Amino acid sequence: MNEFQAYLILGFDHITDVNGYDHILFIVALCAVYQMTDWKRILVLVTAFTVGHSITLALATMQLFTYRSDVIEFLIPVTIFITAFGNLAHKFPKSEIEPDTRPPRLRYVMALLFGLIHGLGFSNFLRSMLGREQSIVQPLLAFNIGLELGQLIIVGLLVGAAFAANRLLGVPRRDWNLILSGATAGIALTLIQKTCIF
Repeated sequence: MNEFQAYLILGFDHITDVNGYDHILFIVALCAVYQMTDWKRILVLVTAFTVGHSITLALATMQLFTYRSDVIEFLIPVTIFITAFGNLAHKFPKSEIEPDTRPPRLRYVMALLFGLIHGLGFSNFLRSMLGREQSIVQPLLAFNIGLELGQLIIVGLLVGAAFAANRLLGVPRRDWNLILSGATAGIALTLIQKTCIF
């Protein structure tokens, strides 16, 4: 296995590892209001998050940006809670099969900004793995691609579950969102309490 493949797998394993479930929770909160017919919006949303965390992942890993780890560990669950709590006020189309037509510009901006915070969280892990590397450009790229592949699988599973709940089991989109976002917000509150820096 070459270096690129090793860091690709490392990134994939990092985002899909259940022990690092805070990043998975954020993706769940980000996509909880959507279903398969909203795939274009999901793609833009995930891309905004990717752009955000790619920027700070690169800057922090190359040590061009310094920060306090405890602050980032506290802010990550805060981003999860804000996103999940915001979902509770989401207004859905009247038809269960109709795509959402409301302009989600605020969600795109939030995904980008919160991605910046999550990128700093990713960099803690990656920087500890890069100590012996002469050049970090290729490992950084491979790790980031691995993160995105894992993220896309999580999103795919999530919208697949939403489809099954809505179309096959008859669970209304609003109820699915309330259950998923409510549970995510509750877990985020627990994480906030554990990582509180005040």
